Order: sequence, then structure tokens, then C-alpha cells
Amino acid sequence: MTGQAGQKPRRLKQRQSSTSSQRGGSQENPNEVWVPVSPAHNGRSRWPSAAKLLLAGFLALLFFVLIGSVVLLALLFFTSDLIFPGVEVMGARVGSMTAAEAEVVLQERWQQQLVTVEHSTGTWPVALTDLGMTLDSTKTVQQAYAQGRSLDSLLGMMGGDSHVQPVWSFDAGTAESFLRDFSAQVAVAPVNAAVRIEQGQVIETPPANGRVLDMDMTMADLTEDPFRVLVDARLPLATRPVAPAIDDVSELVGEAQRLLATTVTIRAYDPIEDETAEWAITPQDWGSWLSLVAGTQGEEPFEWVINEDAAGRFLTSQLPSLGEERYLDVQTLIPGLAAAISTQQAVIETRIYHHPRQHIVQAGETLAGIGRVYGIPYPWIQQANPGSDTLQAGDVITIPSVDEMLPFEVVENKRIVVNIGQQRVSVYEDGQPKWEWPASTGIDSSPTAPGIFQIQSHEPNAYASNWDLWMPNFMGIYRPVPTADFMNGFHGFPTRNGSTLLWTGDLGHQVTYGCVLLSSENASLLYDWAEEGVVVEVQP
Repeated sequence: MTGQAGQKPRRLKQRQSSTSSQRGGSQENPNEVWVPVSPAHNGRSRWPSAAKLLLAGFLALLFFVLIGSVVLLALLFFTSDLIFPGVEVMGARVGSMTAAEAEVVLQERWQQQLVTVEHSTGTWPVALTDLGMTLDSTKTVQQAYAQGRSLDSLLGMMGGDSHVQPVWSFDAGTAESFLRDFSAQVAVAPVNAAVRIEQGQVIETPPANGRVLDMDMTMADLTEDPFRVLVDARLPLATRPVAPAIDDVSELVGEAQRLLATTVTIRAYDPIEDETAEWAITPQDWGSWLSLVAGTQGEEPFEWVINEDAAGRFLTSQLPSLGEERYLDVQTLIPGLAAAISTQQAVIETRIYHHPRQHIVQAGETLAGIGRVYGIPYPWIQQANPGSDTLQAGDVITIPSVDEMLPFEVVENKRIVVNIGQQRVSVYEDGQPKWEWPASTGIDSSPTAPGIFQIQSHEPNAYASNWDLWMPNFMGIYRPVPTADFMNGFHGFPTRNGSTLLWTGDLGHQVTYGCVLLSSENASLLYDWAEEGVVVEVQP
């Protein structure tokens, strides 16, 4: 076989049979075969020039595709409503957001940013809007959107992220309004010099300056450079001191020493029981709840200021001795007690009052009978218990306070006692009998109510239209019906038709329609002696 060009033939030998080898001779073996050897068999390889060109073309195409993609992507961002990647505003990355999305994010970020308003006494976080700083989110987003859409901004972004400053405005009026409301947070009232008594000792309290917000200086710092306040996120507050009105009370210390000798006695009178209770209040008691404070210009040089809570607790602690049904008007008593101490008044007068009571109705009881027991005209009990016209055993009704029968200030040193059973009137002054007279009270069908009452009116000649009676020297003592205009009271012998004298011979017997009848002479004496407020005790 003939070898191909570029190949070196190789001869292969084929073993012959023994018969052939025995034939001898030097001629070539006709069974030899020549086979071409491929280049791989000799250890060397070669790239055709066409393959190299194909590879180079592919790489060039890939490069241009990538460049085209980048350019296309840039064009897409340039023509879209998306903000270029890498844009940042106030620390918020708004790249790849739409304008609407970016506005929401920036508004939230603005609202979350706080300015620390600070003073040496404390710090307070405050919203930017409280200080008149308002973000224009639309214009800010427009600036963010413009990044990368011009050659300068695009070149600037190649070095890293693009930071856009927010567009905002400052309103000094809003800031000032907020700071005026806020000023109470830093304000401290000045403390006047004072004198107090503690455990029997006079202690002088030194004065102390207060402070207020210096609005002018604080606003000047803010309006001069609001951008600095925004960037630093802090606003120092300027304050100015306020001097106390009173800074020297040394002259009052001696006065306070003098008052330490003051013991005030509370004398409380009970007009119902006709008895008096007394309490002595020493400096050891009142010294802990009274303070002596210098007065302001044009007033008294000093005044006592009472701790009403402490005084009230002390006075309330004295009430158990009066029993459950009686009490003192503590709030009315406190100012009088303070005045008594400051003027070294030894005794102050007050009145003992009575609470309303509860009554459990027993079988067979009536309102009239219950009223006689408690000394309250039964229509007053009806008024306090609507729907009580029909009573059932076990019903609980309210008995009005007996103080309702004594609406006037009590005259303590005079008292009139009417005894229905004896049909007599006894008059007392300063605890001593003054007069005693026969009298006539109401008939059974129109009785005089027992109870504790009071002289409430004076009429020289009162007219009772129900009975067509003129009653001389009339002194009203109680209203049988709380809503009625007429009263029962004392009077002399009545007349009818302007001339007829009635009941002149009936003294000592029940004869009237509820009033207390005296002789005209005695009625005149009582009329002149008993002023309004004198207590009248009507006994059964």
C-alpha cells in the first residue's frame, strides 16, 4: 500500500508458516503491509487558523452585547420614573424607588427625626415639625430623581453613592408658639423667704431664685441658624433667673417667737343638746401645719399660711368624742383657726352639726308619730322620702338633720323652752331663768310640733288667712310644711274682724291652731327681747 502525503509509512511484519521459511532465499516477504501513522501518534497538535478567528469573533460579540445591555439599562432608568440606584437622602436609600414611594419614606424619616431640647436640668426629645421645620418631600424627591440624569451627576455617582440634601423650610412663629407652651417644663417658681414653726422651734427658710425660659435668646439662636440645629439635632435652651419677692424675713422671727405662746381653744356649741365641747390646740399641735410667710408689697408685713390637709386631719381626729351623729364643719373652721393663731385670739366659736339619721319603721308607726319622736314636723320627713305616704314595717326612711330647723346663726346665750305638757314657756338668758309664763299650744287636730326651732321672723301684726286671725307681736319659729309660706310661732291674744279678742281666758290650755299663745303683754316683752337666731325648744 502506498503511504499518503505527510505520513511516514511503517512496515508491519507477518510471521510466515514454517514451510515458507524453509524455502530460503533473500527476497522480501510478500505479506508485509505498510500503514500510515497519524500526527496524534507522534505527540504534536495544531489549531487551524479558522477556529482562532471564530473564537475572537465570539468574544467581540459578547463584549458588545454587554456594553449594549448596560447602555440599554441606563436608557431604561433614564426614561423611567425610578430614582437611580445609589441615591440616598437623610440616610434613607431611595434608589430604585418611584417618586411616590420615596416621598412616603422621606416623610416617615422626617417625622422620626428628633431634636434634643436641652438644659442643664434635663433633656427633652422634640419633633422637627414642633420647631417649625417642615420637609418639602416633593422637591426633595425631584432632586433625588435628577441624580444620574445629567452628565455631571452621573460622573459624580461613579465614585459611590449620591447623597441628596433635603429641601425644607423653617417657620419661626410655629417654633415660638411651641417653646412658649414648652417653657413650663424648665420654669421654676422663686421661693420667698419664710418662717415656719417646727417642734416648738422657729425656723427661717432662706429664699431661692426661680428661672424662666429666655424666649428672646432661645429664638435668636434658633432663627440665626436653624440648619445647624437640624444637623446637630440639638437645641440648647437659654434661661434667666427670677428673684423672689421676699428675700429677708429676719424681722419676723421675733414675731413668730411671740406667737409660740399662743394656745387656741375651740369652743363648739350644740344648740340641739344645749351643750358645749372644747378643744385646746397648743403650738405643739398647730406648729406643724402653719407657716408664717412675708406678705407682698402693700399688704400686711406677714401672713399665716395654713396647710389645710394637716389642719383638717387634726380637727377630724377630734370628732369621735362628739359621737357618730354629730360633726364639725372642718373646712369652715380652718381659716378661723389660722386667723386666731396669727392674732393671738384665745378662743374661737363654732357650731356642732348633726347628720341625717335612718329609721326602721315598726308595725303601727305613722309619719306624724315618727316626727314627734325625732322632733321634725312630719311633712319634712315626707319631703325627704318621696313615696312614703304608706309605711310598711321594715321600711327604712331618712330623718332629715335637725339642723334644717335652725337656718340662722345661733344666739347662744338666750333660749326659750316651751313645755306642751305643762302649757308653760320658760325664758333663759346666760343660762339663768328670766321669765316663766303660762301659755297655750295647738289643739290635737292642729298640734304644735315638738322639736328644736329658732326665732326666724318678727311681724308686729301677722294675719292668718286660714283662720281669719290677726296675731300681734308674731315671731315665726318653724314652717309646718317645708314648701309653705306660713309659719307657726309666738303671738299675743289674736283678734278677728278688727275688734274681738280671742282666747283671753284660755292660757294654760291647748287652744291654738299650732302657734304658742302668750298674753299680749308677755308676747310684747318676748318680741323685743328675742332676736332672730334665738333657739326655741318645744318639749312634748
